[in-house]
Amino acid sequence: MPSVVKINVLTVPAEQREVLEKRFASRAGVVESSDGFEWFELLRPVDGTDNYLVYTRWRDEAAFQAWMEGPMKQAHQSGEAGAERPKPAASGSTVWTFDVIQQTGPKTEG
Repeated sequence: MPSVVKINVLTVPAEQREVLEKRFASRAGVVESSDGFEWFELLRPVDGTDNYLVYTRWRDEAAFQAWMEGPMKQAHQSGEAGAERPKPAASGSTVWTFDVIQQTGPKTEG
């Protein structure tokens, strides 16, 4: 069964880029220990767009859904009771889903 790739396309105004990047840098790291998690990348735009890409790869759709309903949901809820959540850095979000049908890595010499 092929892996599943989820790409969250975040629209981030220029004045919020540093905020977004700092939030991802200081994230709890919960995704890395989630069952079925395979890869994460945060991609910064360089061609004049405001769209960051959050790339994650999962063993299957069920693993992704389990993370969404459990650890991700908990991580995105407010912390202490009555504490105000920080304003989102992104002004929009769209999730793309792909099945991995081919992949390769660097060839090794020898």
